[in-house]
Amino acid sequence: MSTPQTPSATESGLPERIVREESAQLDFSAAMSYGDYLQLDAILGAQKPLSPDHNEMLFIVQHQTSELWMKLMLHELHAAIARIAADELGPAFKMLARVSRIMEQLVHAWDVLATMTPPEYSAIRPYLASSSGFQSYQYRCIEFALGNKNPAMLKPHAHRADLLAPVQAAFEAPSLYDESLRLLARRGLPIPASHLSRDWTQPYVADDAVEQAWLTVYRDPQHYWDLYQLGEELTDLEDAFRLWRFRHLSTVERIIGHKRGTGGTGGVSYLRRMLDVVLFPEIWRLRTDL
Repeated sequence: MSTPQTPSATESGLPERIVREESAQLDFSAAMSYGDYLQLDAILGAQKPLSPDHNEMLFIVQHQTSELWMKLMLHELHAAIARIAADELGPAFKMLARVSRIMEQLVHAWDVLATMTPPEYSAIRPYLASSSGFQSYQYRCIEFALGNKNPAMLKPHAHRADLLAPVQAAFEAPSLYDESLRLLARRGLPIPASHLSRDWTQPYVADDAVEQAWLTVYRDPQHYWDLYQLGEELTDLEDAFRLWRFRHLSTVERIIGHKRGTGGTGGVSYLRRMLDVVLFPEIWRLRTDL
């Protein structure tokens, strides 16, 4: 039985002189490698197309990578909300900026999926059955953390207690905007009591008094610099979220037209309605009144 040979530096594409000078480690039989650290066997083994069609791999990788980005987004959002609740705005700003940049990544990910044509998608669609991105529990946690609460969105996860738990927790917790308004109140701005202690499972309702509080901040940014910056971080985040939603709509319309979604929604019509949801309404309204 022959012994497997380790490729030489030349065979691996690196001149042997460079390998010697850099003292690069080449033997990982007893050490943790890059693939070990990143659990690449599990990640790269998770793409299991159900159809014989070449294009299904694109569809799977697009959605799996989006779920990974959403995992990081939730990690940052939860930490930012906790920092705002603790009056630690410096770290929160970095986390919120990162969330906005993650959303930009997700916007551009649709550019890749948009290379799939209607006939190519039609070839794999029967294999999706009733599965749909509408059922993503991480996306639902993101929506709830950003304040778009809807109890009906708990139902797709009711069959899995392990998935329902984080979605339920996000549904019942104060949103990013709720915690931001509580911070404004702690800083002495007149936020109505109705917006400081309410049923967090209810959708947020805009209030003129809240807009006036934000206007106080925006009219004197030097005095309220960190709160002013918080308002702009929230604006950046919602701006990026709107682009993500719009690019999703545009890609779906390009690929399936106005067919119903695999998860039973109206597809494009449902996504178009979602574009009308405003997460931080007073921060957008104040621009008219400044």
